[in-house]
Amino acid sequence: MAAGEEVSAALQDSWGDFWLFRFFINAAGYASIVVPGFLLIQYFKRKNYLETGRGICFPVIKSCVFGSEVKSAHQEDGSLPARAEPTESTTARQVFKLLFCAAGLQASYLTWGILQERVMTRTYGATDTDPGENFKDSQFLVFMNRILAFTVAGLYCALTKQPRHGAPMYKYSFASLSNILSSWCQYEALKYISFPTQVLAKASKVIPVMMMGKLVSRKSYEYWEYLTAALISVGVSMFLLSSAPNRHVSTVTTFSGIVLLAGYIIFDSFTSNWQDALFTYKMSPVQMMFGVNVFSCLFTVGSLLEQGALLESARFMARHSEFTAHAVLLSVCSACGQLFIFYTINQFGAAVFTIIMTLRQAFAILLSCLIYGHTVTVVGGLGVAVVFMALFLRVYARSRMKKRSKKLPPGETPVQKV
Repeated sequence: MAAGEEVSAALQDSWGDFWLFRFFINAAGYASIVVPGFLLIQYFKRKNYLETGRGICFPVIKSCVFGSEVKSAHQEDGSLPARAEPTESTTARQVFKLLFCAAGLQASYLTWGILQERVMTRTYGATDTDPGENFKDSQFLVFMNRILAFTVAGLYCALTKQPRHGAPMYKYSFASLSNILSSWCQYEALKYISFPTQVLAKASKVIPVMMMGKLVSRKSYEYWEYLTAALISVGVSMFLLSSAPNRHVSTVTTFSGIVLLAGYIIFDSFTSNWQDALFTYKMSPVQMMFGVNVFSCLFTVGSLLEQGALLESARFMARHSEFTAHAVLLSVCSACGQLFIFYTINQFGAAVFTIIMTLRQAFAILLSCLIYGHTVTVVGGLGVAVVFMALFLRVYARSRMKKRSKKLPPGETPVQKV
């Protein structure tokens, strides 16, 4: 009987550690919140609550279900604040701002990447006699990131003037759900693949973003966008197919890792396109950050409580103070990085921001190889070079297209681009 109980416990542990099982458990937790919410929204719409509703709950229900339905005629009216003109300040001040933005983005996301790999691939509490234990619950890390981002965005919105909010709050839940699922897949993938592989896969998300753009937003693309997407595919394939004989077992790409990366890319592509559609309402990027993270906190804390994983993760934090420091710093870097993104785009535009983040990806691969001992073959290195060459080519071609579109006669309009 004792042997049978041990086998049963071992099977339960193995199933509990399997990523697909955890994915469905998490999805069931989100469904327990989404389904009642969906039914309530349908009930209020069917009862025409906007016309007949009264009482103390009316403003809350109106904001969550109906919103003010104020949409901007052009995305520039409310989606992004007007970019600061460099003529208003000296060249030295602009250079200082650019260095500040670049340093902030690099520091935030390079630290975030290093800590992400440390938390998901290394043990805590290891001694000469004890091998230590790994932290396994990726959803808790997502919750930690989102609760701090929600707090930072809420304080920013409270302390600064923001556009009048018009979107129904429930519409943020779609982007929130895909966002937490993409983040979960990103953390889980590190258990099966190396960090450099993950970075390159994230760089290749241009391709599914374009596919989602055609499906969700009916966008059309220029020839150079298809060309660079093909180059990125070739570069990533070269890196993935290359193998080093002395590569550590933990860095070998597995089928589970590829599936999780595909899930990350698909969910993240939907998130960006859905947020782009939401920007037709008058809102600032920080309002978007706040709205999405409200639902992200709700979904993740609800699922963690239902599974009993919140207390288990808290006990892990109590046992390992080093993990607590890493988890908190991970969340701080994520929240600060989002604010640096908004500030950089506001001050210098999307092209400069893309260049900085592309360089950050290259630095992240280099740091990961230096700190955690990943190896890259010659063919793999050429694949990395092809990917980043294609990314910089996209930035150059996009900036040329923008300059050309400004010179077009008033009656002509360029092809819509991502």
